Amino acid sequence: MNFEKISIKEEFIRLDSAMKLANLVVTGGHAKIVIQDGEVTVNGEVCTMRGKKLHKGDKVTFDGQGFEIV
Repeated sequence: MNFEKISIKEEFIRLDSAMKLANLVVTGGHAKIVIQDGEVTVNGEVCTMRGKKLHKGDKVTFDGQGFEIV
């Protein structure tokens, strides 16, 4: 899978915010639903916490698309 690079200046970004930034979802509400339904993986494991803190090097996949925090 080809991972889009998402650059952050802070120490971390929340999963739901990162998904919006990567244009995988349109709204935070949509992110909340797909995360809670177990449709999102972080570093290869299903993640159901929308507030999960992502740090540089973390990889997220959803609906056949993915991004990496850099």
